[in-house]
Amino acid sequence: MKTIILLFFVAISTSIYSQTKEYTGIYKRHFDINEEGSIEYQLELSPDGTFTFHNYRKISAKNQEENQYGKGTWKIEKNKVLYFYTNKKNDLDKKHTLNFTNTKARYITKSKRDKSDKEVKNHLRFYDSEISWIKGNKLFKD
Repeated sequence: MKTIILLFFVAISTSIYSQTKEYTGIYKRHFDINEEGSIEYQLELSPDGTFTFHNYRKISAKNQEENQYGKGTWKIEKNKVLYFYTNKKNDLDKKHTLNFTNTKARYITKSKRDKSDKEVKNHLRFYDSEISWIKGNKLFKD
């Protein structure tokens, strides 16, 4: 009986890990602005369910560089939707000021049924967030 229970827990933990393995990694996006500036987003999803986010912005030579950071936890729900959560006590500090609570993103990939030569780069599309500038953004997997 103990062996059956042990095998059950091993099977469950393996399937959970393999589900998150598809989504873990680094997602990026880069925009050039007027040859003088740029905006860069980087999101790292770790297999342990944590994430870190960095937003770098330099609009022009006259403006100074801006860096914003966030961190917290993430989980995957049905239909490839990722939910982000920031714990105000543990995840927010002087450096990490972005609160990702209530942020949702969909994992976009080429459908297995799509047999065309069309290339679809795996990415996250943010569709709900209290951070106004992140809504609608797409971050592409490295």
